[in-house]
Amino acid sequence: MPKSIIWLASYPKSGNTWLRLVLFNYLFNLDEPAPINQAHRIGPSDASATLYHQAAGRKFDVSDARETLKYRTKVIATHAANGADVNFMKTHNANIMIEKTSLIPSPHSRGALYVIRDPADMLVSFAHHFSTTPERSVDAIDSDSHTIFADKARTVVPQYLGRWSDHVRSWVDGKALNTHVMRYEDMQADPVATFGAALRYIGAPEDPERLTRAIRFSSFDEAKKQEEDHGFVEKPKDAKSFFRSGKVGEGREKLPQDLIDRIEADHGDVMKRFGYL
Repeated sequence: MPKSIIWLASYPKSGNTWLRLVLFNYLFNLDEPAPINQAHRIGPSDASATLYHQAAGRKFDVSDARETLKYRTKVIATHAANGADVNFMKTHNANIMIEKTSLIPSPHSRGALYVIRDPADMLVSFAHHFSTTPERSVDAIDSDSHTIFADKARTVVPQYLGRWSDHVRSWVDGKALNTHVMRYEDMQADPVATFGAALRYIGAPEDPERLTRAIRFSSFDEAKKQEEDHGFVEKPKDAKSFFRSGKVGEGREKLPQDLIDRIEADHGDVMKRFGYL
């Protein structure tokens, strides 16, 4: 049973796409920026409806959560057994069981890169991405049952997030994966050191010049320009853009104090643990 998958995991709007683009540019050793619309080449999303249709051998309504869960283990096992020594897979799911199905099955999982971001900053981007209010977003990230359901076009399957702080714990405290944590803020402040550590974790050879180029090719400005020129397939239909700001500290600049107080009251233990309080 191949144990080949390294998960690229995060709560939504925490820096997962940036991580995938850096890995894409670095591992493919490109001499021009990788197309953002081909980010799936570094590893598919575990929410891709196409993978579930393939596993079922037929098309079905992926908004049916129970039907979708029936095929999840097969989806993961198929990706793990594709012959590569290491297979990446993007996920926003918590590392939990749903209806006796492990969302992140350990028999196929080698490890995980987990991107964490100050929840106040994440929440501003989250509200924009899902075309909702900051108030509703605070409710969502504090809900045990927080789920991203299948979209109208049925291109993605349900994703089980739960509370922000529980999501973090599910990934970083699980002993089976030996998760490597990457703070979004460190990715910005010292990208060479932060992404270099990620490369060492996945067992990739570290080439400083190549890494510097990959980081430059994956910059926010480059990704935003590509989105403006060509669009981005991962942008929700109702959102104005996928790449919006990426700014550190924006949450405390834009959110009202009562919402910041709620976030800190609800998730203070994990925030302190990772230097956000």
